[in-house]
Amino acid sequence: MEIYHYLLYYFENSPTIIQIVWIASCVLFISILILIVYLKYLRSGLRKNEKTVIEYQKEYESDLITYLYAGNEEAEISAEQQAIIDKLKSCASDEFKRRIIVSTLLRLRNEISGEMADAIQKLYFQSGLISYALKRLKNDKWYVVAKGIRELTQLHVKEVHDKIVTLVNHPKKEIRKEVLLYLVTLFHFDGLKFLDLLQTQLSEWDQIQLLEVLQRFDEQEIPDINQWLKSTNESVVAFSLKLAKIYNQFEVKDALIALLSHPQKNIRIDAIHVLNHLQVYEAKPILKNNFDNLSQEEQIKFFKLLENLSEISDEHFLLAHTTHQNFEIKLLALKILKTLVVEKFKSMKDFSTDADYVKIYEYLAYN
Repeated sequence: MEIYHYLLYYFENSPTIIQIVWIASCVLFISILILIVYLKYLRSGLRKNEKTVIEYQKEYESDLITYLYAGNEEAEISAEQQAIIDKLKSCASDEFKRRIIVSTLLRLRNEISGEMADAIQKLYFQSGLISYALKRLKNDKWYVVAKGIRELTQLHVKEVHDKIVTLVNHPKKEIRKEVLLYLVTLFHFDGLKFLDLLQTQLSEWDQIQLLEVLQRFDEQEIPDINQWLKSTNESVVAFSLKLAKIYNQFEVKDALIALLSHPQKNIRIDAIHVLNHLQVYEAKPILKNNFDNLSQEEQIKFFKLLENLSEISDEHFLLAHTTHQNFEIKLLALKILKTLVVEKFKSMKDFSTDADYVKIYEYLAYN
């Protein structure tokens, strides 16, 4: 008691700053104690929740395996299978249990194939889980909609195609991304028909992801991409140019040549690149005749095309550009000439006194 009075007397007679420090220290100490207790409570709750999840996972995994092997030849659904369906229907009404059921279904779906994978998908419908995923598609929260589409993609639910495709122009890019992955993952090249409907921009990252998915399917016939190369959506045109190159779509050469006059420079540059890859000789006179009106990037791309498609008839054009102001064009012109008409190249040592020309010539002459 005396200690208490002493401390109180000490506190009351201390300067104000010391009193404030003591009060702050006490508040901080009490706060730390409360936080420690709360963290222990959270940790205990998480451990308990983790144990519950593991128990449910084991239970549902056992039910699913039983369902897969409990079929009989007399009935499409055996009594044992129906009991499991009824149980899952009942459990699915609880969001916590439903998440565990779906994650267990997904894990099994990824580990098996063939008829058993089809049986898992069938159970997804029979247990009513599909209805919860469809409700997510109408949710006001974008991340809930995105999760719903991802779930349908992972479980290969093709039956909801018409509902999903209506979201292709959704304002949220995260939802659009899930829609595109759903369509291409499940319908492969046929899924690209969304390009007819797309009004929003297809980002470079989206294009890369779609191409990565498509390249998993080797024996697929790519649809006609002519209409997409003529699209008013520039990102659709850019993506179609990638398709034309990767899948060697020589039959769309006329549409590619038409893109040489596209209003967007990046599209024109990519079109020249694809025409070069496909070795479309018809593009050469068009670009040659319009060379002075091309941007410098287009001119360089054209010379790279000439590097692959040059002919003797190009000699005069190449000679005219060996003194071009751009170093790369100058280099390419001399390099092509050396390959095309080596004797002519040898006689060109003193063709120009330009320092860059001399360096380029000497480098090519000895390499």
